[in-house]
Amino acid sequence: MMISEAVHAVWCRELRRADLADDDDFFALGGDSVVMVRIQGAFIEELGVEVPMDQLFLNPTVASISAYIESLGAVTR
Repeated sequence: MMISEAVHAVWCRELRRADLADDDDFFALGGDSVVMVRIQGAFIEELGVEVPMDQLFLNPTVASISAYIESLGAVTR
């Protein structure tokens, strides 16, 4: 599984959406700080990478946060 697929799955689950586009904005989808903390925890558990909260704010789409995570050299398990 690619990073973007894993991120997409986490966002769909945590935002309780059946599907979303890679360029949909987290906040426009109803995301808030509580959901963001859950996503942060899921990234640690499922991807083995800690994404700082400020990066989640700066990268509010699946595409942008996936690119950030990939820049860290993360790989899916």
